[in-house]
Amino acid sequence: MKKLTIYLSLILLSLLTYYCSTVPITGRSQLSLVPASQINALSFQQYGEFIKNNKLSEDKESVAMVKRVGANIQKAVETYFAQNNLSDQLKGYEWEFNLIESEEVNAWCMPGGKVVVYTGILPLTKDETGLAVVMGHEIAHAIAQHGAERMSYGLLQELGGMALSVALQNEPEATKNIFLTAYGVGTTVGVMLPFSRSHESEADRLGLIFMAMAGYNPEAAIDFWTRMSQKGGQALPEWLSTHPSDETRIADIKKHLPEALRYYKK
Repeated sequence: MKKLTIYLSLILLSLLTYYCSTVPITGRSQLSLVPASQINALSFQQYGEFIKNNKLSEDKESVAMVKRVGANIQKAVETYFAQNNLSDQLKGYEWEFNLIESEEVNAWCMPGGKVVVYTGILPLTKDETGLAVVMGHEIAHAIAQHGAERMSYGLLQELGGMALSVALQNEPEATKNIFLTAYGVGTTVGVMLPFSRSHESEADRLGLIFMAMAGYNPEAAIDFWTRMSQKGGQALPEWLSTHPSDETRIADIKKHLPEALRYYKK
């Protein structure tokens, strides 16, 4: 077992050496076996199916707020990437922001800028700035290509590193499941968890910067995550959770606030 672990570690190290990209701002190297064009196409397909099968909110005020916050953060992201000569990384993005009628406390962003907010999270965001905390965080997941990274590890684990185009042709159902798992639709106890926790922390940092650039006070993130922690329910131990503990997340946000505030202009 020990030899197998060492062998797999060497394989991962080799893949990171030859198939890696760098996350903007943080500079972290990540495994990247999935071309952006392919994962964006898969994302748009899955997103279209989701929108088709779920009810869009008819609350005009809330819908307008979601689209406004989304557009502001989109502009911030595009500005940051342009300033750092990274605009090519946003090639193929087709931004879209929708509010779904659901009691679920959730929001997400698929590759290519497809964003969904659930009405169930609005009582916790409370206002536009609170919503910017959530949308900044979720958009950061897409910007950092966390989905592509998670899917790369999924393809490696489940299909032996099979190329996405081949996997879609030969193992369509397994590939779809890997995609859905990469975006948190399901849970896995095992080696994928550390990457998930790492992604959440990285998205918190990037999200603070993007919301600050969009004109929203990043300090509001502390209040939002405090409200989330007080929502109730039995919390999982941090080592068994795909998210940092409430205490860890809030402590990390406080640590990253000075950096984010440098981008904030009232």
